[in-house]
Amino acid sequence: MEQRGNAGGRVCMSQTVFPAHADHRGELSAGQLLKWMDATACLAAEKHAGVSCVTASMDDIQFEEAARVGQIITIKAKVNRAFKTSMEVGIKVTVQDVLTDVEKIVSVAYATYVAKPVGAGKIELEPIKLLSAQDHLEHTLAIERRRIRLGYEQVFKNLMQESNKEDTFEDEDAVSTEFTHVQSIELVQPPHANHHGNTFGGQIMAWMETVASIAASRLCRSYPILKSVNMFKFWGPSVVGDRLVFNAIVNNTFQNSVEVGVRVEAYNCEEWIKDQARHINSAFLIFNAVNDKGQLLTFPKIKPTTKDGMRRYRGAIVRRRIQLARKCMLSAKEDKPSDPWERSNQAYMSYSNVAALTHLAAKVGWEITSTLDDVKIWTHEEGDVLSLKVEMQVKIPSRLAFSLLTDFTLRQQWDKHVLTCEVLQAVNEDEKIYYVTSLPVTGHKPRDFVILVSQRQPCKPSEPYVVAVKSVTLTSVPPSPGYCRSEILCAGFQIYSGSNSNCTVCYFNQVTSGLMPYLAANLTGSSKAIEDTALECIKFLEREGSKS
Repeated sequence: MEQRGNAGGRVCMSQTVFPAHADHRGELSAGQLLKWMDATACLAAEKHAGVSCVTASMDDIQFEEAARVGQIITIKAKVNRAFKTSMEVGIKVTVQDVLTDVEKIVSVAYATYVAKPVGAGKIELEPIKLLSAQDHLEHTLAIERRRIRLGYEQVFKNLMQESNKEDTFEDEDAVSTEFTHVQSIELVQPPHANHHGNTFGGQIMAWMETVASIAASRLCRSYPILKSVNMFKFWGPSVVGDRLVFNAIVNNTFQNSVEVGVRVEAYNCEEWIKDQARHINSAFLIFNAVNDKGQLLTFPKIKPTTKDGMRRYRGAIVRRRIQLARKCMLSAKEDKPSDPWERSNQAYMSYSNVAALTHLAAKVGWEITSTLDDVKIWTHEEGDVLSLKVEMQVKIPSRLAFSLLTDFTLRQQWDKHVLTCEVLQAVNEDEKIYYVTSLPVTGHKPRDFVILVSQRQPCKPSEPYVVAVKSVTLTSVPPSPGYCRSEILCAGFQIYSGSNSNCTVCYFNQVTSGLMPYLAANLTGSSKAIEDTALECIKFLEREGSKS
């Protein structure tokens, strides 16, 4: 097996937006931007792999800003992580006004590329070189985004089963979805092919955007604006000489937005005669539209008239639920501490949990406030947000420490503040939801928590074991009058391997009102509660580890 990679997959493309790139509004067309994004990301993948690469998929894309004629588009792409034969490439698009020098973010996206084998041999990609703290952060989060991609179909299937009920359409003005159906055909010619001889993935995306825009326009009598794409997925290749047939239809409308589904089928000459299509691509594109004053237009309601139309109608509702959950979770921001735990957002809640801890641990500017033989305490201040880090040296292997710290029902054995802990849901082997009660901080009521614990094992020796913790809301466990419901914004452990018999355990916590009294007392020297708890944790780990 041939190993490839490590050339440093970073590429930057800069383009001036000319009239030929623009739509009727004088703004850069979404199709042209998608072509540039795909080309830049593919070149970054090939720079790392050292061989030809093809687009496997492009994750959900959100377009935040429009670029106008005369402005400068800059697209930066870099390989975040290499797996065996595939890579995640991060893409950042910005627009700059040459007159004001103001720069804005247009889009941030992630794409997956696959290295093409040379001859009959197989390719195994080498790990990327991590040159900065940001590289390390994106490298860690890439594995979480991959989990979401791999689990998406199952999440979608589960939600579709939940929504599998008869819908009624009483609105007489509802428009039949068949009215919006659009079909188009393209003959793949040499200018449409990439340097591998296959149809350029970005070109296919651009054609899909065009036909989807026509379908959406039949509902709004205006020029639709592409706002987001629900994952371009390439199921197979096409080549010069193929006929590509595009079918687009509106699946559903949501007040000021509309989802259009596009399916792409390819035919060579023989398949064309026999009407044997190859399904090579599908995507769901979200549009809105504005009037002359820039106000959002309201789309009419639609009604499916076939069984397949009903499936697509329900599917659009499910995708919207997932997209809204993604929008809330993937930012890894804690504007609203306790999010509801639902089927539609479980994958993104888990991602957000691990991502928040990873972001917190990667912050620069930690200041040491206390040092003992085996315990160090650090604090980090950013605006009005204060965070705590406790570093512990433990004389047991990291895998044993991970096993003991992931089981929160054992926490009472070393943390005197915890009264009870029980498992509410064993979601899967990596996620559990616990109900925890603890001593009161002020007043007479003990505190209680509903927390999500996400555990991750390292993919390679240099990476830590991760145990991420955050509060969630379960409708089945409402606040109780006997307890003060408390929140954990972001907390957890990172466990680094030392030798075969020791490890470094780092505990992180974004400080809330519940932890503040302990930290304040620690900083003023009036209490050693944090050090004492850390020492008890070390004793517990080493005692239990010696039994293994």
